[in-house]
Amino acid sequence: MIEMAISILRNLLETVYRNICSSNSKLYVTYLRKKGVTVGEGTTFFGRASIDLTRPSLVDIGRNCIFTENVRLFTHGFDWFVLREKFSEVLCSSGKVVIEDNVFVGAGTIILKGVRIGRDSIIGAGSVITHDIPPGSVAAGNPCSVIMGIDEYYCKRKKEYVNEAKVYARELYLKTGKIPTQKDFWEEFPIFLKRDGNWGKLPVRDYMGPALNNFMRSKPVFSSFEEFLIASGIPKTKLRKTTHDQQK
Repeated sequence: MIEMAISILRNLLETVYRNICSSNSKLYVTYLRKKGVTVGEGTTFFGRASIDLTRPSLVDIGRNCIFTENVRLFTHGFDWFVLREKFSEVLCSSGKVVIEDNVFVGAGTIILKGVRIGRDSIIGAGSVITHDIPPGSVAAGNPCSVIMGIDEYYCKRKKEYVNEAKVYARELYLKTGKIPTQKDFWEEFPIFLKRDGNWGKLPVRDYMGPALNNFMRSKPVFSSFEEFLIASGIPKTKLRKTTHDQQK
C-alpha cells in the first residue's frame, strides 16, 4: 500500500514537473535532454508539444528546429493490443524518429514512429506524418505529402510577402482608424526599414539572426515607411496630418 502511494506521488510530481517545463522552451529542451532525447542547439518549442518519452533514445531532433502548438511525436504504437487479444501474442511496436536541422513543424502535427524529416523542410499545420519527408520539402496533409520544394516555396513567398504586409497595414488603419506605426511591423520591417542601425525598439537583430549581415547589404522594397503606408492604401492627407500633429 505504501509502495503504491509512493508510486502515485512520484508520477504526480513527474507530471507537474513536465507540465511546468513544457510551458517554457528552454526548460523543456533541458527536460528532454535529461530524459535521453537528442535535441540540437537553437531548437525552440512555441507552445506545448508532446514528445514520446517511452523510448527517448529513439528521438533525434536537429539544430534550429521550430515546434509549434500541440505537436505530438510518437516512437511507439499500442496497436499490438488488438493483435494480442486476437492472436494471443505481444508484437511490440516502436521506431526511431529523426528530425534533421532547420525544420518547422506546424501546429497540431502528428509525427508517427519510424519516420525521418529531412533538413530545411516545412511541415504544414495539422499534418499526419507516416513516412519519410525528403530534405528541402514543403509538405502537409493527412497523410503528409510533399507539395513543393523549398526553393519553389522561397520564390512563391518572395512574390507574396509584400502584398500581405500591405494588406495588414491597410486593415490596421481601417479597423483602428489610426495610422500604423513601425512597431506594428515587427516581422515586416525589412520591407521599409533603412539599413542604418537606427531601429528603435524593433527586434531586428533577434529576428534576422544569422541573416543580419545579408539584411544589412540588402535594400528595402520601399524607400521609407511613409512610402510603404501610401502603397498600402493609406491616404497621403492622413499621413501629412499625423506628421503635422506630431510636430506641434
